[in-house]
Amino acid sequence: MMQKRLSLILVCLSFFLGIKAQYYIQCEDTCNHIHGLDMSHYQGNVWWETVAENSNHKLNYVYLKATEGGSRIDKRYLENIEAAQRYGMNVGSYHFYRPAQPQADQVRNFRMQCRPQEQDLIPMVDIETTGGLSTAALRDSLQKFLVLMTKEYGVKPLVYTYTNFYNRYLSGALDGYKLFIAQYSSKEPELNDGRDIFAWQYTGKGHINGVNGYVDKSRLMGRHSMREIRFPKRR
Repeated sequence: MMQKRLSLILVCLSFFLGIKAQYYIQCEDTCNHIHGLDMSHYQGNVWWETVAENSNHKLNYVYLKATEGGSRIDKRYLENIEAAQRYGMNVGSYHFYRPAQPQADQVRNFRMQCRPQEQDLIPMVDIETTGGLSTAALRDSLQKFLVLMTKEYGVKPLVYTYTNFYNRYLSGALDGYKLFIAQYSSKEPELNDGRDIFAWQYTGKGHINGVNGYVDKSRLMGRHSMREIRFPKRR
């Protein structure tokens, strides 16, 4: 009898801990910060109407992977951006940068998919690999690409990377560009050079109705607002 009671207690404890863990994941969005997602083909089928209508999540933006390197295109990009915008979401696009590949080819690849008139938010550049380059060569490569992107779109793009990658390779090299920093912990990220952080991607294992599996979630830091990343529409 005692063994049965003990088993029952353990089952109940596991159940309530499971509820608490699920609540912990979901309650990321109950605070007053401005939250958003970034997504790619890895999320598979997305029910955008459900994502957009989910009143339990204070979602204000979504960044979608568009391209990578000089030729790769995210296979879900076109359907994702069309559906997300159809349901009223603020959508931006990002490029996964390959430092060892020609900058002009990568800008052309991104531009072929991401026409300025179709963007709600400014472009974002994802840099998280050196491509085998030295620190100096990596910085030079990225700076050239960012300049080309700025000329192409008329605005400086956001730069996304991880805390450790930034501190090791990019510290002091990206003045003038807003930073989107990934750090999966409860502690807010800090950069070695003291740079202000525009947005913090705080988890790669978030959940939201409309998506099966994990999603990357982020929030704006400090007093930053959506108007800072709205893409100026061209006529």
